[in-house]
Amino acid sequence: MTWVAHARTLAREIIRPESRWHSALAEVPRHQFVVNWWQKQGESWALRSGPDNASAWMTAAYSDQTLVTRVGTSHADNAQPGDALADGTPTSSSTLPSLLVRMYRHAMIGDNDQILVTTGSGYGTALACVRLGDNYVTSIDVDEHLVHAAQDRLSLLGMRPQLEVCDITGPLPRKYDRIVSTVSVRSVPASWLQALRPRGRLVTTIAGTGLILTADKTPDGSAAGRIEWERAGFMPARHSTDYEPLSADAWKQATETEGAQSYTSRYPLLYPPDAWDVMSMLELKIPGIQYHHDEEKGLRTVRLLHPDGSWARADATGFLASPIVHEAGPRQLWTELEKIRNRLNREGTLPLYGAQVTITPEGETTLTRGAWTATL
Repeated sequence: MTWVAHARTLAREIIRPESRWHSALAEVPRHQFVVNWWQKQGESWALRSGPDNASAWMTAAYSDQTLVTRVGTSHADNAQPGDALADGTPTSSSTLPSLLVRMYRHAMIGDNDQILVTTGSGYGTALACVRLGDNYVTSIDVDEHLVHAAQDRLSLLGMRPQLEVCDITGPLPRKYDRIVSTVSVRSVPASWLQALRPRGRLVTTIAGTGLILTADKTPDGSAAGRIEWERAGFMPARHSTDYEPLSADAWKQATETEGAQSYTSRYPLLYPPDAWDVMSMLELKIPGIQYHHDEEKGLRTVRLLHPDGSWARADATGFLASPIVHEAGPRQLWTELEKIRNRLNREGTLPLYGAQVTITPEGETTLTRGAWTATL
């Protein structure tokens, strides 16, 4: 089976043939944008090389899944056969195709719209080029290697959009009708509103959450929109070669010490990334929490750690036992998590999805639903 047949199958599985994005999915050779990738194996990462196993390459490239192309500062493009990484955080990927299409559809892109997209592997840029034409697409990334690699791969397909090395949270190259960011931000950068044309639309996700934010620029230079009802999460925008890691000593403290406060939780053990609405609500209240979980000899443990030194650990045996919680630091992370679970238990929902969004010209982003409000 050729890649064309794989691509057509992928397009058929993702979207109806009447959609203008169907032909883009069917015509773009995704495998050419993801030649090598990192695959998680336990706590480590193993290199997968497409040319070494053509069948597995086609299966991976034309499956609706995210393929990690950079871990820490290690590009899969530059790795050698047999390479592995002991650990690390993903810092770039080829996003699952269905999510790319959903983000583009949220943008409500018209035929003559000038759009700004994020580069990554370049696959999403290629989809936009097929849909609109090269002259309407600008693609940026903070990583010089990614931009140059994507440019080479796009050129082989006869696509020549405008590509630039640029931090998406800073000044942007020109004016656009649509900005679609497949990296997440804490609040909408003021530069986006400055770069958007009147009535332009932006689409992004809020860092550390499962919240898709769409907003339209208003005549006074601000923007108004909403949190969409569907969920999605992207890596946070990078401003340098890697994310700033929390120290091993901080994780060790969260693993081994008793903490200033200990108590028995009233709820079963929860790993917040498995409950996106709960995690999103906690992130809006206390941004920047990192999570870790493991299981050993029947003991399940979840740890929360914040850059300000706050940490929490919850241990439980089995799935129904109430966990023992230990926490310390300036903020009581697990206690805040419990407050959110109390609200969910009491009201049956959390006021996130469907919330109204307002963005000032300076980028101050506020979410509102009923009496609830959160300013980022």
